[in-house]
Amino acid sequence: MATPDDDSPRQDEGDDRRANPFAGTPLESLFGALGSGQLPDLSQLMKQMQSLMSPSTGSVNWELATSVARNTVAQHPDPSPTATEKSQVTDAVGLAQHWLDDVTDLPAEPGTPLAWSRAEWVAATRPSWQQLVEPIAEHVVRAMGEAMPAEAQAMAGPLIGLLGQAGGAMFGHQVGQALGELATEVLGSTDVGFPLASGHRAALLPTNVHAFGEGLGQSTSDVLLYLALRESAHQRLFANVPWLRAHVVGAVEEFGRGTTIDVSKIEAGLSQLDPTDPEAVRDALSGGMFEPERTPAQQAALSRLETALALVEGWVDEVVTQATRERMPSAAALREAVRRRRAAGGPAEQTFASLVGLELRPRRLRDASNMWAALRDAQGAGARDRVWRHPDIMPTTADLDDPLGFAAKDHSAAATVGGDFDDALQRLLAADEGGAEGSGGAPPKPEA
Repeated sequence: MATPDDDSPRQDEGDDRRANPFAGTPLESLFGALGSGQLPDLSQLMKQMQSLMSPSTGSVNWELATSVARNTVAQHPDPSPTATEKSQVTDAVGLAQHWLDDVTDLPAEPGTPLAWSRAEWVAATRPSWQQLVEPIAEHVVRAMGEAMPAEAQAMAGPLIGLLGQAGGAMFGHQVGQALGELATEVLGSTDVGFPLASGHRAALLPTNVHAFGEGLGQSTSDVLLYLALRESAHQRLFANVPWLRAHVVGAVEEFGRGTTIDVSKIEAGLSQLDPTDPEAVRDALSGGMFEPERTPAQQAALSRLETALALVEGWVDEVVTQATRERMPSAAALREAVRRRRAAGGPAEQTFASLVGLELRPRRLRDASNMWAALRDAQGAGARDRVWRHPDIMPTTADLDDPLGFAAKDHSAAATVGGDFDDALQRLLAADEGGAEGSGGAPPKPEA
């Protein structure tokens, strides 16, 4: 029988970890090995150093991030989807599209559904994460550089570039770790509220779908179909509302542009720091000393982002509920399970939120779903879907507070605003181009 000491870390291992100021960073294994008195694997250490210090464009070393994400995924079973699983995903998405056709006028995009492994999810979604994370990381690094006193910058001299590479490596490692953990939890390509992969093709991860369904008391086919409905509804919305993705990503980028660093907080922290205490140094580096301050501009961007995500999730929730109302008895239980999952957020989602400083979570999902349902009841599904035609006529937080009031408004005229404006702009541009190609004079008078 094992003794308590068998399952607990050895005291000397704990001491070694506390003595390593780089614990919890990508340099932990390197400096831990060098300080342990044991002969390290030099080839492995050289590979680590090469990946850490390799030149990278931008504020995040994405090659390192991808490598770390794949290594994190490899720590768990990650089988490639079998032919049977691929067929099941294709059939579920096909049935989901058929059901959705009955409850929304937004058409489905053509294309074969995808069944991904976790590693395939990392590869397919990396461009989107790069677009989301890079602006935030860039402005954090810039803000930290601007917070450095001029004397310190002068003393650093040529080391500034090296520090920039090290910063990119640190961000790369943290992003890779977060993405690798996210890959063990996500169910498809739209878990964060918008498609992370290109092409508007529904994609699901069979391994994670099976794990999600365990303990729910529902059949695996029902779980797969319900998630296929949600994934397909997301894809339909973003495929038919071309401005929506840019609107969401723009709010994230605006959040990043507002990043500032509290210099006085850093100075106060450094003044109380004992450089001879490795554990204190590590805690300072991993703690909140360098955490950006949230500004009013960032709070406004975050509010717009949360509202947009709530409207998206609320619409998806509403159309899936309508599609399953008379067909799927288990839908109500699965709906509540998904809502609880989105409201709580998993450990990986919380890790990513702490990394980039914001949560991609719809806090007012229920309010938005009720508002879309109220509009459908009052004016029909067509009126509900036409509101997406232009961002200027989208519901606001005030509308979420008063869903019945929003549903009582006449949206038939407002829903044409976006299209009329775009058509008028195109006619104006065409007229300008015609005038530029002609003589430039006044148009001829009509004949009598």
